Amino acid sequence: MAEPARQLDTIDVAPSFTAEEAAALDARYADATAPELLAEMIGGPLKGRIAAVSSFGAESAVLLHMVAAVDRDVPVIFTNTQKMFGETLAYRDELAERLGFTDLRVFRPDPRLLRLKDEKGLRWSYDPDGCCELRKVEPLRRALQPFAGWISGRKGFQASTRRAIPRVEVDDGRLKINPLADWSKERLDAYFIEHDLPHHPLEAQGYLSIGCAPCTSKVRPGEDPRAGRWRGWDKVECGIHVAGKPGEEPAF
Repeated sequence: MAEPARQLDTIDVAPSFTAEEAAALDARYADATAPELLAEMIGGPLKGRIAAVSSFGAESAVLLHMVAAVDRDVPVIFTNTQKMFGETLAYRDELAERLGFTDLRVFRPDPRLLRLKDEKGLRWSYDPDGCCELRKVEPLRRALQPFAGWISGRKGFQASTRRAIPRVEVDDGRLKINPLADWSKERLDAYFIEHDLPHHPLEAQGYLSIGCAPCTSKVRPGEDPRAGRWRGWDKVECGIHVAGKPGEEPAF
């Protein structure tokens, strides 16, 4: 079993992991189950320095249920872009309450930047990348400042751009954990049933990947689950899963 280049207990306040170190950790935990990986990252030397980031979308309940089983005090970060479906906000509150999380942190866009860059609230209609940077990437950048690592719910089957994601990677110097990277939709569905988890109310209407209301549409039969995001644009990610350089300023 490969050993990490640096022991986790040497993490300082401003972590700067390398891709090589993340790859070593990815190899170290290659045979661990998703709950085992989470238990190690949450309860080990990263304790108190790791957060779960959730969109409270169609499949979010699985990862959040696993995190809660390890430690309900883990901070859960939600970025409210102020363009969310009302159903998502209600689902967020219902799920966080049901799972017993004690530290739900909601981050919103900087109102000063909104006045400067999206005064009419229509940037999504002509510059979706800039809108995502303004309303999601920048708030998450602020939210993650205190942490050495974060937990993501990405799955490889969701889109062609996600098929090769590792379970442990580095993003802006932080460890990013993808415990469900190799899970299938069938496995997720079975987990929902086994643990009697509530579904996002929009999923039954054909919304299989749920983001901001103006940029989310129903998924047609045979399409990737994320095909309903930014339909008509050459865009498949909001930007939070595109690694940037430490200290990189937002480009609006």
